[in-house]
Amino acid sequence: MARLPYLEKSDLRPEDQDLLKREITLHKALVNNPGAARAFGTLGQYIRHGSKLDPRLRELAILQVGWLARSPYEWSHHVKIGYDFGVTDEDIEAVKAESRGEASALEPLARLVLRAAREVYAGPGIGYETFASLRAALDNESLVDLAMTASFYCAVVRVLASLEVDVEESYMPYLRKHPFPIQAG
Repeated sequence: MARLPYLEKSDLRPEDQDLLKREITLHKALVNNPGAARAFGTLGQYIRHGSKLDPRLRELAILQVGWLARSPYEWSHHVKIGYDFGVTDEDIEAVKAESRGEASALEPLARLVLRAAREVYAGPGIGYETFASLRAALDNESLVDLAMTASFYCAVVRVLASLEVDVEESYMPYLRKHPFPIQAG
């Protein structure tokens, strides 16, 4: 259950109602601070619509962070969004395999992107060897976009966990289709 109320457009000043163009629970929680919600949205929109990084690779990096964080919200949303950008069920299974240190059938660049996202998640950032390999395959803009994407989504999963944002029912099928492993108690 969320730690802050989910606000509606009617709860906001008219000049802030645009922050709920997408009425998802994350946005409804973030608008408890409209300035922070606007700043968050600006970078999120750049990553989604302005990034030079291949969209499928972008989504794989985001899924990698969501998987590592065991973030039901991030995982379910980006399984759905990933499908829109060419991510397949096989790709999603490969994220899980690569996370376990197992080889997958992903192409080398996708495997490298996942490794970079894991390194960003673990901190402090993309390692030297991984960066050098990425540099041989990506231009500078795409390299910056990959680092920004993985780093931003590390922050996103922590905001989601801190605010305990609920997964909307419409995204639950994606979580059921690709569940997290059961943790021994």
